[in-house]
Amino acid sequence: MKHEMIFLFAGGIALSSASCSTGPEKGREGSPRPNILWITCEDMSPRLSCYGDPIALTPNIDNLASQGIRFTNAYSVSGVCAPSRAALITGLYPTSFGAQHMRTLSRTASLDRITDPELLAIPVYEAVPPPQARTYAELFRQAGYYTTNNVKTDYQFHVPITAWDESSNQAHWRNREDKSQPFFSVFNIMETHESRVWGHASKKILVDPDDIELPPYYPDSPVIRQDMAIHYSNIMRMDSIVGTILHELREDGLEDNTIIFFYSDHGDGLPRMKRWTYDSGLHVPLIVKFPDGHAAGTVNDRLVSFVDFPATALSLAGLDVPEYMHGRPFLGDGAVAPREYVFAARDRMDPALDCIRTVRDKRYKYSRNYMPERPYVQFLPYRDQMPLMQELFEFRSANKLDSVQMLWFRNNKPGEELFDLEVDPHEIHNLADRPEYQEIKNRLGRALDGWIELTNDPLTLPEPELVKRLWPPDGVQPVTDRVTFTSSGGKVTMNSVTRGASIAWQKNEAIGGSHWMLYTNPVEANASDSLAATAIRIGYLQSPVKRYYK
Repeated sequence: MKHEMIFLFAGGIALSSASCSTGPEKGREGSPRPNILWITCEDMSPRLSCYGDPIALTPNIDNLASQGIRFTNAYSVSGVCAPSRAALITGLYPTSFGAQHMRTLSRTASLDRITDPELLAIPVYEAVPPPQARTYAELFRQAGYYTTNNVKTDYQFHVPITAWDESSNQAHWRNREDKSQPFFSVFNIMETHESRVWGHASKKILVDPDDIELPPYYPDSPVIRQDMAIHYSNIMRMDSIVGTILHELREDGLEDNTIIFFYSDHGDGLPRMKRWTYDSGLHVPLIVKFPDGHAAGTVNDRLVSFVDFPATALSLAGLDVPEYMHGRPFLGDGAVAPREYVFAARDRMDPALDCIRTVRDKRYKYSRNYMPERPYVQFLPYRDQMPLMQELFEFRSANKLDSVQMLWFRNNKPGEELFDLEVDPHEIHNLADRPEYQEIKNRLGRALDGWIELTNDPLTLPEPELVKRLWPPDGVQPVTDRVTFTSSGGKVTMNSVTRGASIAWQKNEAIGGSHWMLYTNPVEANASDSLAATAIRIGYLQSPVKRYYK
């Protein structure tokens, strides 16, 4: 078992330029760069009418799908938000830079109820990508885009000041001063989040609980049907919010030059779904609409991973994809051949330690349980608030779960799991020990081995040791070196000696404000000008602000 984390990128692959010679306002063929709009919802599998689900009415998303491409094989890299978002913002697998545990930036409040010293020792830290890595938002800013995020981040590192022009609940493409400037805007809709199942329990139920088809790992009870009906109702409310955002885009006359993505950050926020590498935790809806109607109303079954999203967005904008990214563009000029496999991981979830690695092709899924001695259901107080989960505990205590429903409540796991998803979509029947499936298992196992090696996966390395690898030698967070200024010919050059640092700056009356410019080229400054600048490498502390006076 590997207990070393030697970053794949430590040799230093040069960061590819994210801007093109045609300038920030033009694409590769000289046409205006497209705007890009990402609409993200939370904790939702493809429970949409356009995906064939008969329960929730989702007219706005269905209409978007009728005008765009509906992907049927899109997958998160984790069944929970923070590692998934770490992949989305960087184009890197979370296991490659210490972003795999849920979470790194804060301990769960439940730790006051834990006595295990191993769990009490969980550190608070930031994931640290290789020095050449940037958020995709910064790459778009380099290319002249106005970037906004409304509002969730949760990247496993503090949001670098260089990432977004705006990241707040007021962030919007409408806030850019130059209305001709291309934008990249993200809207995160919380309506379907796991917490809304108990948080919206008093709201009107918009679907009939009796119409819902329960998965075989749930017993049939009014409580379970009620919580699933709440989830479906939240999906319908989320669809209405999507409609509002799309209406604003049309109202501003921007629909004809905007590429729209709709997706969820991982699968359903329900027990045995969220946090797991079953398809119920990884499979997400993905719809992409082009302004010219390209491939409108089509269905695409290629395998797509979250690590592919940043590379694809850059490709669609006519920008170069950095070599360090693990992701592959699946649309745009840089699109590559479809991938054969997608990969995922489960690690610590709040206080619950675990380590699972998973690979999937279009039909089969293979998982390795690196902590088979640990039960599937561990103490997880956030999840356990849900009435559905409490009902499962009650059924277990009363010996009312059948053999399929008891599988998730086993006290240990098999070392390997293999499922035929075509005939067993709920991943109930483990084929790993069946002789007739050994060739398939071995093929997927080799693919998983290659991915683990590619990402220098630390697997079961204790987190305190992981932190020392991220912040060598003693696990103390480094501080990005201050910006230095050099003046020549009426221009000021800025630099930080910290490898991989980006620089943000302000000038004159803007100094002290909330908006920072991204430094890409020397700044013009005369004798009366003053400048302020700060440097940040992702995962490090930001440098103190330094001022420059001519």
